[in-house]
Amino acid sequence: MLGSWTPQVEIRVLDLRLLDWGLPRHQTDMAAAVDLFACIDAPLAVAPQAPALLVPSGLALLMGDPHMAAMILPRSGLGHKKGLVMGNSVGLIDADYMAEVQISVWNRNPDGAEIMIEPGERIAQMIFVPVLRPAFTVVDQFSRETARGLGGFGSTGQ
Repeated sequence: MLGSWTPQVEIRVLDLRLLDWGLPRHQTDMAAAVDLFACIDAPLAVAPQAPALLVPSGLALLMGDPHMAAMILPRSGLGHKKGLVMGNSVGLIDADYMAEVQISVWNRNPDGAEIMIEPGERIAQMIFVPVLRPAFTVVDQFSRETARGLGGFGSTGQ
């Protein structure tokens, strides 16, 4: 049954303010991701179109399962309303990564005001996903044909 597996993830709290702000948790019964906080000591100004900045999350984690990964995504409201998005589009955390989770932020607005990030502000979300680890077989020809065949990028006319 889908959803019956609950993997265990170890979390180290590196910034004790998270004990007040909140440890990672799903905000609703059906939320897909957990929020990450900006563990900074003072407000941080993110200038429009400036290089991406790394913001510490105050936590480290260990999944320890090669069939699992975490992805850091922007919070929808911040991206849509303010223009604060991920500097690397999506952050991927491998199962063996044990250092502090960093959040890459970028102000996508072409011009205009800085975006201020406040200490303790929820600025990103982290979702855990299954990972397939295929065995590769080198072949001279593929074992079957598909409707697309060797058509490549854009070959479906869309």
